[in-house]
Amino acid sequence: MSTAERFLLDVPDVWDEMDMTGETMAKTRAEALARAESPRDKAQINDLFRQARQVTNSARSHGALFASGTATMYDEGLFMAYVMVFAVTTPEGLELTLPVISAQLGVDSANGKAPSDRVIASANVLNVGRVARVTGTEVTPLTADVKVKLLTMHTMMPVPGTARDFLVVSCASPNLPMKNEVYDLFDAVTGTFRFVSAEGKVVSNNN
Repeated sequence: MSTAERFLLDVPDVWDEMDMTGETMAKTRAEALARAESPRDKAQINDLFRQARQVTNSARSHGALFASGTATMYDEGLFMAYVMVFAVTTPEGLELTLPVISAQLGVDSANGKAPSDRVIASANVLNVGRVARVTGTEVTPLTADVKVKLLTMHTMMPVPGTARDFLVVSCASPNLPMKNEVYDLFDAVTGTFRFVSAEGKVVSNNN
């Protein structure tokens, strides 16, 4: 039986790996501000880039194994999205059921409840199989007084050959009006995930 040694995840060419606070992001921010037509537009753009810094800082502090994202200016406006991969181990004696997953993903700090649009379901990932998936609009603190909303998708990938280890692929975007397009993109990116052996062969729980 082959053993999973690492994972691979394909992201669009315009996405940058873990460099959302460097030169690329600064250049895109300047371009977006130059095309803004009003002070309100500029304020919204600055808010989006502050959100980007918050997301990437959080990824680092929580030990992300991989993080990539984009801040791209299109004719229709600025688009931002991120994908991160985290390692999770289920505590001894606790089964990682969907309700447990939902609880672990947290609640809205404003009301202490899970997001009203949170959906807990399953998905099929080509090289992994059927997996648990949680989507919803999560509220994330930006500062002590300011909170932002992000479209999120968390997909749980069981590590082959283990009973309690998972990799969680977490995607997020502040582009709320593009909900359907964003979730389609997240599904496509997450669908490329695969575990591979030292020899580079795909490994699944069916191997």
